[in-house]
Amino acid sequence: MSFYEQWQQASWEDTQLALYSKTAADVEKALRAEVIDHNDFLALLSPAAAPYLETMAVKSHHLTRQRFGNTLSLFIPLYLSNLCANECDYCGFSMSNRVRRKILSEDEIRRECEAIKSKGYDTILLVTGEHETKVGMEYFKMALAVIRQYFSYVMFEVQPLSAPEYAQLNEAGLNGVMVYQETYHARTYARHHLRGKKADIRWRLEAPDRLGAAGMDKIGLGSLIGLADWRVDSAFTALHLDYLRTRYWRSRYSLSFPRLRPCTGGVDPVMPISDKELVQLICAYRLRFHEVEMSLSTREQATMRDGLFSLGVTAVSAESSTQPGGYSQPADALEQFAIDDTRATPEVAAAIRRGGLQPVWRDWLSGW
Repeated sequence: MSFYEQWQQASWEDTQLALYSKTAADVEKALRAEVIDHNDFLALLSPAAAPYLETMAVKSHHLTRQRFGNTLSLFIPLYLSNLCANECDYCGFSMSNRVRRKILSEDEIRRECEAIKSKGYDTILLVTGEHETKVGMEYFKMALAVIRQYFSYVMFEVQPLSAPEYAQLNEAGLNGVMVYQETYHARTYARHHLRGKKADIRWRLEAPDRLGAAGMDKIGLGSLIGLADWRVDSAFTALHLDYLRTRYWRSRYSLSFPRLRPCTGGVDPVMPISDKELVQLICAYRLRFHEVEMSLSTREQATMRDGLFSLGVTAVSAESSTQPGGYSQPADALEQFAIDDTRATPEVAAAIRRGGLQPVWRDWLSGW
């Protein structure tokens, strides 16, 4: 039984009702609990928890420092291609958008790696549009062979693959894979994924199962905040994470909480999340999952990111480019979405230190 079957049995409407019927008493009970279950998590995620944000933040800070110490990891995305065979109306890489397409060659990948390495990074996230014929396994193997010469921890955010393919890439040096569901609401998912393999919700929902079966070190989850009710999507993300941690306990897990950002042909959020609500979401996740890693991208504003550094997140990107070749040869009209925190890496590292934390450039397990 994969998570797909569990997802089919869960009710979006019942979860939504449970969330919005939580009371202050439910929130206080959750905050007193030594072990927070899913029902408690719903209370912390609910509107009723808003007046308790300071208490949640203090507990989240304490749990994060207790588990991860006074450290914050840095990583950077490397976009290999913006070629895509999917039609997704919230993404700048969507196949119908008239933007210049590019696939980095081996030499261009090497130049990007050298530009990134000069900034001090040792952990990298490789990102592509989803195009399995032109940017598929052979390309991934070639890229990994080059990139492993520069970085000790390599993660992917590409199209979902089969378990044997994940196992092959694991053997080739891949350490982690991020597979964001975008939304767990079936009708909303279908409305935003119009063409391409990404329209197959089951194939995407079961990708983390295949990663766990392949023995991947790190598996990343998340929903795109704004496509549907973010509270309900986050509740389903927590269910997904709980399932995976129980079944594939040898893998590590990370969470991300990306907000919709402006892009070519993009859509407006159905249910925007405020800055205070994003803090609530991060703290609720930390109180529910003490040991799970949480990453924060440059989608957020600099001041917002600085404030969140000590409240639950454990990894942040910096000086990100969302266009192929963006570090060695920046170009116009190639980016996936607009970033908000445009500070250079040394500025972000300095902000981390000002917050009393130590920037960490190497992944926890890379030396084992």
